[in-house]
Amino acid sequence: MTDGWLGGDFAQETNDRFSVAYDQFNVGYMNVQWTGRLLEKAQVAGLPEGRRLLDVGCGTGLSSIPMLDRGWSVVGCDVSSAMVAVARGKIPGNELAEFLVADARDLPRLGAFDLVWAVNDCLNYLLSSCELDSALRGMRRNLRSGGVVLFDLNTFDSYRTYFAEVITVEHEGQSMRWDGRVEAARAEPGLIAEARFEIEGEPDSVHVHRQRHFSETVVRGAIQSAGLELVAVYGELEGELDGALDEDVHSKAVYICKSAAPEDQL
Repeated sequence: MTDGWLGGDFAQETNDRFSVAYDQFNVGYMNVQWTGRLLEKAQVAGLPEGRRLLDVGCGTGLSSIPMLDRGWSVVGCDVSSAMVAVARGKIPGNELAEFLVADARDLPRLGAFDLVWAVNDCLNYLLSSCELDSALRGMRRNLRSGGVVLFDLNTFDSYRTYFAEVITVEHEGQSMRWDGRVEAARAEPGLIAEARFEIEGEPDSVHVHRQRHFSETVVRGAIQSAGLELVAVYGELEGELDGALDEDVHSKAVYICKSAAPEDQL
């Protein structure tokens, strides 16, 4: 276990197991459209002219590869070496892409990027506000002057619905089951939610996902602590982004930030 963090190595162990089914379970994910919408909002927020992306919690590359296709250079990092291996296998020989293993809670200085993002609820796997603070500081550490930090988080509504439901996905002869363990009627903001995942007939595939809900108040505090300035907050519903977040309606919250001070003042 990683000393000092509530989440320990749980996210790494979970996503190592999930890596073999992640793309199949998310086969309906509209990654090109979603990343395009996020990029548009980053541009509205004053994204610089450069095209260097740091994709924190990149997983199997579902949010990195569309950016490569748009002509961006991408460094993707994830705590799961198995997820990173899948991502690397998708882009052999691509000189614009690098995928490496790194923990978002202890993110090294990897460069000066125009855009640093953490999308598809990867930051919800951080189980304390201290972990979130540290992750945002690391993202800020990798930002060039004038660059943009963007991240999304699951809303309270997601935890009382998606994490309270049984969802089955059939793909290429595999039956995958997501079994949410949240009791919707007892769910409260700030909860730690769990869901069990398995591929039918494959006992070794069974694992548990554990995520935390972070309220907008907590997130705003973490943004300020990281030396970032909040530029905009959006609420996502069915792939569309609204300019006012309502955690009882929207599925995701999207936060867009810029640096509040030069790095040597943080």
